[in-house]
Amino acid sequence: MGDWWQRNIMEPGKLPLLLALAAFVLTFAVTRVITRLIRAGKGPFGNVKAGGVHIHHVVPGVVLTVVGGFGAVAGGRHGVGSALAAVVFGIGAGLLLDEFALILHLDDVYWSEAGRKSVEVVVLTAALVGLVLAGFTPFGVDGMSQDELQDRANVIVTVAGNFLFSLLALAKGKARLAIFGVIVPVIALVGAVRLARPGSPWARRFYARRPRARARARLRAERHDRRWSGPRRVVQDWIGGRPDPR
Repeated sequence: MGDWWQRNIMEPGKLPLLLALAAFVLTFAVTRVITRLIRAGKGPFGNVKAGGVHIHHVVPGVVLTVVGGFGAVAGGRHGVGSALAAVVFGIGAGLLLDEFALILHLDDVYWSEAGRKSVEVVVLTAALVGLVLAGFTPFGVDGMSQDELQDRANVIVTVAGNFLFSLLALAKGKARLAIFGVIVPVIALVGAVRLARPGSPWARRFYARRPRARARARLRAERHDRRWSGPRRVVQDWIGGRPDPR
């Protein structure tokens, strides 16, 4: 365990990233527990107000993210300062992204159906950072040999090709596959070769005169949504709490 820690965390300078991820996940979890207790009217917690204005936790989140981010840039990847800055940044990012939906809609949608976006973004962010921490790098450059890395042309072709796959997946309305595909290119390739979702830019451009392709895309999207919407809602409710009824 000690050798693994030294080789994979300490030597590559990934300790700040690990600390930031841990602080991010822990802050989000604690914040959700507190907000659910406030919602249920239990415990000693309450909303923070100043002059009658409800101070959302996205406000200290922004401050801590800025302080931690600049501190991390100034402190490098080693030393106590960089570790402390990483923790501050992780706490700030956890508070900030927990209210991502509020920023997106410019409205207090925390306990509404739209507020589920915050949970999705937090889970997505944690997963992506976890992949980077595990050794993946954007656009699959980590999968190349040392000789290939020294060949600039191979690197450019690899990065450009994987970036194209991610763009195609995004154009086909598969945002999650496109985002994860930046880190794991095979995932983007799956999204790039499959049928586009109805209403996506790709479907509007290339399926406009292909009724059979439109019908297949609609049927596949409906089947996918029926299969996964239920389990996804259960997980989101368990993590972030059930939204208020409409």
